[in-house]
Amino acid sequence: MIKSMKDNINTWIFDLDNTLYDVGTDLFAKVSRRMTVFIQNAFQFDEAAAKHLQKEMFLKYGTTMRGLMVEHDMDPEEFLHFVHDIDVSDLEPDPVLKKLLEDLPGRRLIFTNGSVPHAQRITEQLGIGHLFEGIFDIVAANFLPKPEPITYQAMVDEFDVVTTASVMIDDMAKNLIPASNLGIRTVWLKHDKDWSSKDFSSDHIDEEISDLKRWLATV
Repeated sequence: MIKSMKDNINTWIFDLDNTLYDVGTDLFAKVSRRMTVFIQNAFQFDEAAAKHLQKEMFLKYGTTMRGLMVEHDMDPEEFLHFVHDIDVSDLEPDPVLKKLLEDLPGRRLIFTNGSVPHAQRITEQLGIGHLFEGIFDIVAANFLPKPEPITYQAMVDEFDVVTTASVMIDDMAKNLIPASNLGIRTVWLKHDKDWSSKDFSSDHIDEEISDLKRWLATV
């Protein structure tokens, strides 16, 4: 188990959405609703057709944005600005998570398919923004989302990550496959949303957990 190897880990890599905050919050649902509205406006679709395209692109390309870029030549900057324009004020500061992150040995990074401003708003609202050395977002990834292997290598290069001394935590099992292939230890934060277990590979998961804070407390 990773917790028994904690002395060998110097870099903790966290996904953002539905990982650093609970999947049961309404936060990512707000982003999803903004995506639907963006597609409605861009294509003059009704809500049902927009949701269908949104899900189709997400399942096919890893993010709705990437699919719209590839198949519909969409401007990613416009998309990011629109869909992340959400109210995060109902997300409460999390002093327990803050203390658990502070106690981790080594440095902490965020690796997200979202944007830096989105990550900053969320982590500042949680009271943990100052605890992360850096954020590798979809813009830094040249709009190639997780689980594109080239994006993981770019993140590793950007922050000089020693893969064998690192661990990555993500709520999407498929996002851990490229990390594992690079030698990064992997923790799957499992939940009941259908995308969480899509393309699950037990060969690439070192630990399965259901509660981030409970797991961090054991580390």
